[in-house]
Amino acid sequence: MKVKRQKLTAREIIDRLTVDDKTSEPYYKQLIRHIVHLIDTGEIAHGLGLPSERDLADALNLSRTTIKRCYDELRQAGLLSANGRGGTSVNKPLGMSTPLGRLKGFTEEMLEMGKTPSSRLESHDVISDRTIASIFQRPSNASFLRLVRVRLADEVPMTREVAWYDLAVAPKLADWDAKGSIYAFLQDVCEIRLSWAEQSMEAMLSSEVETKTFGFEESAPCLLQKRRIYSGENKLIEYVEGAFRGDAYIHHMKLDVKYD
Repeated sequence: MKVKRQKLTAREIIDRLTVDDKTSEPYYKQLIRHIVHLIDTGEIAHGLGLPSERDLADALNLSRTTIKRCYDELRQAGLLSANGRGGTSVNKPLGMSTPLGRLKGFTEEMLEMGKTPSSRLESHDVISDRTIASIFQRPSNASFLRLVRVRLADEVPMTREVAWYDLAVAPKLADWDAKGSIYAFLQDVCEIRLSWAEQSMEAMLSSEVETKTFGFEESAPCLLQKRRIYSGENKLIEYVEGAFRGDAYIHHMKLDVKYD
């Protein structure tokens, strides 16, 4: 069980954010790791304004470029929001969870591991597909946003995922520019509160396109992740199938132990 700690003030946040020049880890990654930890423990509260890039750079004797890169990647992960004139605040948690713990997106998971996440968009289309319509329990001619992305950690392809979103429930997604966190867009623009998810993992061999994406010489073991995310009204919002490379990806879980 996670214990919530006393929430920090903006001044206290600066005091907690230190960097170590005796490690090879870049300063911006160290800061990302520290800020994600403070958000995850609840010590940095939702809506709290973080120190400006200039103030934090001056306090830590770092360049503003370093602070900007840190904040930009946290915004990309949907953890921070820009508030005009350079202001930055912590986003409200999306609240997605399973009985095993909080569901995290790829970007947030990589940031917590100290890696730099990035994405390469392969396609971004509005389509009709009978099989997908059946999964969403929609008419066969229903429209869906289909995203195909390669997700990378430190420039290494980790997963190729295909995601579908129900445009009948979230029509504004048709105008999404595929930048930033789609979960933040669903919450802030579409006003959809994501509530719960179900997810499965199974073994598979990479397809021809996945073999090429991961740079394998031949078909190799991968993990196939299937995920469905629902709104608070129990409407299916997202269905994802992602192939994770089996030679580099480790799936971590934190499990509660209960005694009978």
